[in-house]
Amino acid sequence: MSEQQDLEQLKEEYDTDYQAGQDNINPMGLDIHNPVFITAALLILVFVVATIIAPGPMGGVMGGLREFFENNFDFAFLMAGNLFVLFCLALIFMPVGKIRLGGEDAKPDFSTPSWLAMLFAAGMGIGLMFWAVAEPVGYFTEWFGTPLNAEAGDARAAMGATMYHWGLHPWAIYGVVALALAFFTYNKGLPLTIRSTFYPLLGERVWGPIGHVIDILAVLATLFGLATSLGFGAQQAAGGIAYLTNDAIAADLGTQIGIIIGVTFLALISVMRGIDGGVKILSNINVAMAGALMLFVILVGGLATFFSYLFTTTTSYVEYILPLSNPFGREDETFYYGWTVFYWAWWISWSPFVGMFIARVSKGRTVREFLTAVLIVPTAVTIVWMSALGGNGLHQAAEGIGILGTDGITNADLSLFHMLDNLPLANITAFIAIILVLVFFVTSSDSGSLVIDSITAGGKIDAPQAQRVFWVVVEGMIAAALLFGGGGDGLTALQNASIATGFPFAVILILMCVSIVKGLMHENKLLAAEKAVKAGN
Repeated sequence: MSEQQDLEQLKEEYDTDYQAGQDNINPMGLDIHNPVFITAALLILVFVVATIIAPGPMGGVMGGLREFFENNFDFAFLMAGNLFVLFCLALIFMPVGKIRLGGEDAKPDFSTPSWLAMLFAAGMGIGLMFWAVAEPVGYFTEWFGTPLNAEAGDARAAMGATMYHWGLHPWAIYGVVALALAFFTYNKGLPLTIRSTFYPLLGERVWGPIGHVIDILAVLATLFGLATSLGFGAQQAAGGIAYLTNDAIAADLGTQIGIIIGVTFLALISVMRGIDGGVKILSNINVAMAGALMLFVILVGGLATFFSYLFTTTTSYVEYILPLSNPFGREDETFYYGWTVFYWAWWISWSPFVGMFIARVSKGRTVREFLTAVLIVPTAVTIVWMSALGGNGLHQAAEGIGILGTDGITNADLSLFHMLDNLPLANITAFIAIILVLVFFVTSSDSGSLVIDSITAGGKIDAPQAQRVFWVVVEGMIAAALLFGGGGDGLTALQNASIATGFPFAVILILMCVSIVKGLMHENKLLAAEKAVKAGN
């Protein structure tokens, strides 16, 4: 067989007619993928209505699903997370790392600073605001249980466990989905939807019922994972308002739902402006404000305290990452089930949303550059962020300063504000923190609606605006329903929803790794064949 024939045969392997499986309908100018859009929308509608009508039973159902997955598949969450980290690190150093997303001549659509800002704002925003102080102080004072049954007051265990939850593992989960979507869309010409990443494994069957199920699971996981974060953001913003106004009623459920409604309205405005006019601008503002807040805490909290905890956070992360990655023989059940399993499910449920968003803004990057940025850079930034805010919280707790020092942490919503209260300009920084939470809220909702709209439109990235508006509203409805269904314990309700929806998608991610390898190896052969043909000419 000639070199030209080799090249043509390789190209034909991805010559697919995905339009044949679109089954799109276009009522009122919309462009929706019928099986995926209709099924996902109906399932969500049933959930929201059932939760409003019978919050108690629905809360019990979500709690039962969480218990089932924890009791039977807890080890699978951790082992999958470990696999994703090793997989991404391996790709960085393998020869396939030089493959460029979009082809050898592709150029990035965004500057590196804007690109990194969008990655970080979409992937971590609200969560880092909510847990930066609450989590390390919660472990330090035993309110959340302690990792590996460490003694209360162990700062190294507290910071090591916090970084374990917010470091390489979540970003590796995002990286797997993002790389798969970017590669198969920009290099193989497939639509930007989750099912496309399974083409090497399923062939033309991805455009049929199996593909519909994959995309529906992606939509449901994304919506519930996103709603969990929006719920956290509403709780923290309401807590901050109550703190500033000295009115405990301001933090009640009604205020939280009111915040969700208000921010959903702002997200509607942002989503109608698109990525360049909405998400990119807000992400840059977010990162600038977050950086200013972090710098303020570092300077007024004391450089010695910051650098001390920077060393503690970095070294304790290295010390604890392997012991905490082991799912077998664990006796720290409060920590392990209440936090690690929850976090892994949360990251997995976020992965379709964050992965697809990262893919949309990452054309023109090499696989090596892409995974290094997605994996290493956010982890390094998170170490600095946790050392600044979490370190100050631990310092106050250890020294008996303020509420964190006298009572430990009794309300996760207020932990950030209690830490800021012991620093100068507390009211100003608390107000800035509330604004940051709300803007992160908007960018998450905005980004999520763009992603879900693409999945439910069969992979199109230019679907009508009305569809994006629909999904923004749906995201807010689910977040409000979860808080309402949780009654007095919205935090537990949000955790239950993430775990219940995260596990099914973990299986999809593992298979996605196999598909990525097959796709990258094919691309290597294709590039080699093209060079051989050029050399022969």
